[in-house]
Amino acid sequence: MGVFFMLNFTFKFKPMKRICLFFVFMFCSAAMINAQGLDTSSCARWFAGSEMKRFPEAWQLDHGRRLYFGYSQGVGCCAMLKMWKATGEQRYFDYVEKWADALIDSAGNIHLYQAEMYNIDYINSGKTLFDLYRATGNGKYKLAMDRLVRQMRYHPRTTDGGFWHKLIYQHQMWLDGLYMAAPFLAQYGAEFDQPEWIDEAVKQFRLCHKHTYDEKTGLYHHAWDESRSQKWADPETGHSPNFWGRSIGWWFMALVDALDFIPENHEGRADMIRMIRGLTETLPKYQDGDGLWYQVIDQAEREGNYPEASVTAQCMYALAKAVNRGYVDPGYRAVAEKAFNGLRSKLIVKNADGTLTLTRCCEVGGLGGNPYRDGSFEYYINEKIRDNDAKATGPFIMGCLELGK
Repeated sequence: MGVFFMLNFTFKFKPMKRICLFFVFMFCSAAMINAQGLDTSSCARWFAGSEMKRFPEAWQLDHGRRLYFGYSQGVGCCAMLKMWKATGEQRYFDYVEKWADALIDSAGNIHLYQAEMYNIDYINSGKTLFDLYRATGNGKYKLAMDRLVRQMRYHPRTTDGGFWHKLIYQHQMWLDGLYMAAPFLAQYGAEFDQPEWIDEAVKQFRLCHKHTYDEKTGLYHHAWDESRSQKWADPETGHSPNFWGRSIGWWFMALVDALDFIPENHEGRADMIRMIRGLTETLPKYQDGDGLWYQVIDQAEREGNYPEASVTAQCMYALAKAVNRGYVDPGYRAVAEKAFNGLRSKLIVKNADGTLTLTRCCEVGGLGGNPYRDGSFEYYINEKIRDNDAKATGPFIMGCLELGK
């Protein structure tokens, strides 16, 4: 559509101007074709470099404005650590370590972290600390991880043991929360010989599946309110009313990441693989012809809905990793490749400075709060959209690396 616009636009000018604009158009087209010809590993390197150029300090990831142990920075930094492992280039590690070193003091205290808020989002950035502790031997990173685990030891729960999303969101489990805490707890249990935390992670997946899975669609509701007191909660089931794309992406990534640390003989491992396979079979039904998934994932045809970058990047990553780990049939790699091609051709832009931008990222999505978020279709499609949101760019880099294996 943009091509036709540019051609029609040139026809309004005199011949010489038309010729100049034609060559500009041809140059831009050639740049786009060259970008589309990249393999996935080269694309990961290019995009990681783009993020580091526009956000020179890791706390700036996700458009951060202050030094903070935010979950979005954690997603971006996990991607950079995977780049470090894949390429051996120290600059990726140094980028993350500089951020964590500034955040964490010698006693393991984390800047601005407040355990008493019981905010499960805080836990996600703890995933970066395993590599930092192993590589540097600096004990403050282990002390910080211990603090995060202590929060989860006393974190409020539903009556059957599911972690509340936050203290301010009482009696609620959100899909997002599984990504924030469960893989961290499983890894902590595996690395420090505390298998009870592996058991806890598996328990959380089972409970969240029980309370959010929709048999009719094969998808997962964004959240569940045990008390049924929220205006967004179905009075009979407690479900939120819609299937938000990114929440399903968080859930899918959580499953494949946590399984890295759950032993082969663990009695819950098979359940988690079944969850992965079920979602793997379901997601292609909702993928559009370009390979993208929508903000409200099951209502692509509704006016105002749009192909959204974070759900597409997250599902691309999770599918590619599930194939690489042998959890699903290798044929599903084509679904992840289709997502990559859709992102590359429809949502990624090459900038004048040589960097890449990932467009159409939902900035935030939630339920309740003030102003109140009711979980309606209209709510989700009217949340702010921006470029280069780390909830999309981090999974995109990680997905490219998985597809490059």
